[in-house]
Amino acid sequence: MPRATNAPASRKRRQRRLGLAKGFRGSRSKLFRQATEAVDRAMVMATEHRKQKKRSYRGLWIARVSAACRERGISYSRLIEGLTKQQIALNRKMLSEIAIHDPDGFGAIVEQARSAK
Repeated sequence: MPRATNAPASRKRRQRRLGLAKGFRGSRSKLFRQATEAVDRAMVMATEHRKQKKRSYRGLWIARVSAACRERGISYSRLIEGLTKQQIALNRKMLSEIAIHDPDGFGAIVEQARSAK
């Protein structure tokens, strides 16, 4: 009896993996084993980099808020401390947007943080 290889399913599985490797250079997009390794690594890196992107955006927001604070004569840490004491719940992203688009509003927030005891 001839050996059954399930060729259509195997070919489809390989083509699907090579399709994911499309755009990679050289044998990483042509040869199945190398493409598999490259795609596996790319998937792991994509997961890690999604998390890193969140971290880097937070750092950007903090840098923007800190620069706006310095213009108004208060440090970033004192601003956050004051907002916490006043129970003003604004996240760093919103503080950054307010500092950029509404400087007067940000100034009012800074004054509230300054008056916290």
